[in-house]
Amino acid sequence: MISFKIFVLTLALYLLQGTGTSLIKLNNNGYEDVVIAIDPGVEENENLIQQIKDMVSEASTYLYEATEKRFYFKGVSILIPKIWQTKPDYEQPKLETYKNADIIIEVPNPPGNDVPRTDQFGQCGEMGERIYLTPDIISGEKLNEYGPSGKTLVHEWAHLRWGVFDEYNEEEHFYQSDGKNVPVKCSEGITGTNKAYSCSGGSCSIRNCRTDPKTGKLNEECLFIPDKVQNEKASIMFMQSIDSVVEFCTEKNHNIDAPNTQNQKCGLRSTWEVIQDSEDYKASTPMTAAQPPQPSFSLKQIRERILCLVLDKSGSMASGDRLNRLNQASKLFLLQIIEIASWVGMVTFDSTASVQSELVQIETDAERDTLITKLPTKASGGTSICSGLRSALQVIGNKFSTDGSEIVLLTDGEDNTINTCFDEVEQSGAIIHTVALGPSAAKDLEKLSEMTGGLQTAASDNVQNNGLIDAFSGLSSGNGLITEQSIQLESTGATLKDGEWMNGTVIVDSTVGNDTLFLVTWTAQEPQMFVSDPSGNIYDNFSVDANSKMAYLKIPNTAKDGIWTYSLTSSAQTLTLTVTSRAANSNVTPITVDPKMNNDNSTFPSPMVAYAAVRQGSLPITGATVTASIESADGTTVTLELLDNGAGADAYKNDGVYSRYFTAYKTDGRYSLKVRALGGANTQRSRAQVNGALYIPGWVENGEIIMNPPKPEISEDEIQANMQSFSRTASGGSFTVTNITSGVDVFPPSQILDLEANIEDDHINLTWTAPGDDYDEGRAQEYIIRMSKEIIKLREDFNSALQVNTTDLIPNDANSKEVFVFKPENFTIENGTTIFLAIKATDKANLTSPLSNIARASLLIPSPEDPSSPTGISISIIVLSVVGAVIAVGIIASVTLCVLNKKNR
Repeated sequence: MISFKIFVLTLALYLLQGTGTSLIKLNNNGYEDVVIAIDPGVEENENLIQQIKDMVSEASTYLYEATEKRFYFKGVSILIPKIWQTKPDYEQPKLETYKNADIIIEVPNPPGNDVPRTDQFGQCGEMGERIYLTPDIISGEKLNEYGPSGKTLVHEWAHLRWGVFDEYNEEEHFYQSDGKNVPVKCSEGITGTNKAYSCSGGSCSIRNCRTDPKTGKLNEECLFIPDKVQNEKASIMFMQSIDSVVEFCTEKNHNIDAPNTQNQKCGLRSTWEVIQDSEDYKASTPMTAAQPPQPSFSLKQIRERILCLVLDKSGSMASGDRLNRLNQASKLFLLQIIEIASWVGMVTFDSTASVQSELVQIETDAERDTLITKLPTKASGGTSICSGLRSALQVIGNKFSTDGSEIVLLTDGEDNTINTCFDEVEQSGAIIHTVALGPSAAKDLEKLSEMTGGLQTAASDNVQNNGLIDAFSGLSSGNGLITEQSIQLESTGATLKDGEWMNGTVIVDSTVGNDTLFLVTWTAQEPQMFVSDPSGNIYDNFSVDANSKMAYLKIPNTAKDGIWTYSLTSSAQTLTLTVTSRAANSNVTPITVDPKMNNDNSTFPSPMVAYAAVRQGSLPITGATVTASIESADGTTVTLELLDNGAGADAYKNDGVYSRYFTAYKTDGRYSLKVRALGGANTQRSRAQVNGALYIPGWVENGEIIMNPPKPEISEDEIQANMQSFSRTASGGSFTVTNITSGVDVFPPSQILDLEANIEDDHINLTWTAPGDDYDEGRAQEYIIRMSKEIIKLREDFNSALQVNTTDLIPNDANSKEVFVFKPENFTIENGTTIFLAIKATDKANLTSPLSNIARASLLIPSPEDPSSPTGISISIIVLSVVGAVIAVGIIASVTLCVLNKKNR
């Protein structure tokens, strides 16, 4: 058993404050700008860099063959931690950061748990987030368990780039077909043996598999152990570790019967069919060369953060208290968000640009205070965004290369000339983060962040929503060191009447507490402000900035963990409260919430999906209450409860990623996302979900079973150790929706993807999660359930399959658990029967959901087993038997010798 302290108290602080957009481009069949980032917690090792190169080179050749000469790896940047020793061949990064890394090389948690995995938030055919590999995978230390690292990378790349899924099933290794228990595998031609394998107290045993007398299923310990030598070429998404496997499953050899994630989520389609539907495939034609060109590599090392604020002070900033709000948000950024040792400059602009501060390095509070005095105080003139950007690039270029530098651009105005500097910005290598304030900010503003890999955010003029401060709070470093970054615990606001109070609580859990700050803003007069800690001590010594209408309270040392309360009262006005903190211990990964939308741009009626990943390091946090606030440019807010139930928009249940469809569009334009996560009594850590290469339990070589070491285990009690309540808020950036049409229902119920079925006596039991009227919102009108003994018939010709009588089945509200039990009509259930079922939902407008996953129900009554027959031989028993036999032979020999001696006498 591995200690949970080692598991959590690691330096592998790779969980990032949000994820950026990948930089990958497909250029003439080659993938360019692939970013592989070595986590700062990985011990410095020059060999690792060469091993990464070897892995990618091997993967490139394998990918080329597997995709029929369509794709290969062309250009890869390896991002090296700032804390590693600097070397002459390490370049300055350009747009590459940990936030937009495609592959993270991480420290295994717990030690020895080297499972390769890929984060996939979306559905079939949608790109994943990023790949995680460990040094032992890359070096070949786990060759027997996962196969060559290059082949493993291709397996993960298919998850990441093409949105395919695994063709194995960790929960259900076997399924019943034609009266037999069959391994879940693809293709069916993969050979091996079925054995039960278990370890306890240092003793492991291999036994024959037992059958459950009630269900006919094989016992949970039963595994499929593949033959080392095979002839089958497919499939990479099942066992890429088999030497002969060099292809994806195709329509011809795909096992549609196997209950795996690929079949469940992709409608029984093979992985190659999904890949053929991808934009990559459609944009490419096969090459003719026998081998692909060799990949090129660049080594890039993270340096100190270099950033310039570019702030709009044009005449329009005088309306809606925008200039003052700019000052409030900028002051929070300079006081709290920007990390120590960073370089910061400042430029303001209207019709022209003015340099307010050249780059200065943040070493003490003095530099922060000096920069704050440079913020604009008057608004006038027109809007020339390019003037501000050109001036910022010059400020940075006066001291450093602009490669990898950052510009935070805030504007509220229209500017028809913004595209005149796009080429200069793109060539500079700088990352542009955009903040659109109000409804009239330049339409092409986001193109700057899109082309440079920056964040795009937006804030309305509704002060109560605190959007501008949220936007600046999310501008943390992309250096991969989460313990250096500011974490937002609370962001809220209220419009009070005379004498009303704004009261609330903030949870400071034990993973945060350093550098904790309470920030209060107001629109009229300074309020009375009180904060009390969990022990009841009251803090009212706020630092007040009357000109900017804000005050802040810094908690000395490490804030006491527990529930903090705040109370604010004033005359009639709008107040906001923001609380930020940092990690309490550099060796303990804090709990984080990372929100995002599935797209930055959407054309109606394409639905948008809000996601929030709540995690502590690699551990998902389940059971949290997660809400998304989506605000339009006019300040209208829609609140959604995000769910981790594996239904609707949510890809996997209990993976710590909370999801929900958003369809409540009212107007064209920008929308911003903000997420709040609260952890309480029902919140717990969970084991990381694995969407990645299969761990091979062992191999059959020359008829002999050779088992691999078992996976490291960690008990549920240790996972939940020291789990506390927590609160987090975070900005998820902005997105744009166009061509909205009102008054017409265009959204069907969401696809049901968790339909399950089983046979009990002569009845069939079905369960699933209810969809809504509009995707996963509201209530569907009706369910249509059909069944067949042929799985393919349900997929290809659902309407002609036998319909189940659902007269008494009334849909429940979306996200409720549905249970339906029925006795099939004109359908005989007998031993060996397998029935396939699928479901569709319709709404009031007669819009129909896509076909659900196809569920299988089998009845297999096993023949009686002889209870006295041996089911296997324990390794420890073998040893004891051998020892006993040796002793017995010795005794017999001694007795025989004694008898012979007596006879001789």
